[in-house]
Amino acid sequence: MDIKGKTVVITGASRGIGADAARVFAQAGSNLALLARSTDSLAALAEELGGNTLAFACDVSEPAAVAAALQKVHADFGSIDVLINNAGIIDPIARIEDADPAAWGQLMDINIKGVFNGIHAALPLMKSGNGGTIINIGSGAAYSALEGWSAYCTSKAGVLMLTKALHLEEASNGIRVLSLSPGTVATEMQRKIKASGINAVSQLDWNDHVPAEWPAKTLLWMCSSDADEFLGDEVSLRLDLIRRRVGLL
Repeated sequence: MDIKGKTVVITGASRGIGADAARVFAQAGSNLALLARSTDSLAALAEELGGNTLAFACDVSEPAAVAAALQKVHADFGSIDVLINNAGIIDPIARIEDADPAAWGQLMDINIKGVFNGIHAALPLMKSGNGGTIINIGSGAAYSALEGWSAYCTSKAGVLMLTKALHLEEASNGIRVLSLSPGTVATEMQRKIKASGINAVSQLDWNDHVPAEWPAKTLLWMCSSDADEFLGDEVSLRLDLIRRRVGLL
């Protein structure tokens, strides 16, 4: 896909991977639609990017809000070509016995239902055009259970299955579906993990994490045909093979 002039929707766009992805896609000439709950940070990013950028204060756990935002994007730009389901949270970091049920449920609302809500709203708009690309942000936590991360690990395993199911249902309709497992990234989420002191990830040094620009550039690469061998599956940024193909090594 030549991304110039294409419309890219990014959830959780106000900081971290989402914000860096917005910068990478803006530099590549995309129309951008940025969704996040953090209104001040989102407005500042939209002002920084300028150009063809729309910003929506939106909680992805609310299906009607997501659908309304994407309808507005489609009406203004004429298409939705890429959806990056990046919004996600790590809390509660707690042993299952100690976890707050409401917080556990809220994570599922954002990390799984939020991904579903984006996909559900985007599909008819993409299919009314020439198809599109949907990328979900995954995690190694989808494969390996970690103490204190029962909610996060469960949610990322669910996102991986949602990715695979969507590919089975929509590949024949021109919808490219992939997941990105970015590894540990130097974002605010890692600061929360560090502060928790729970499990081996919290013991990593800050220098062990890759910069958010790396997954952002990988997301751009995943929109190209060079990533087609990974359709319906996950791209792991931990692999040197992927880093070389993206141009990070």
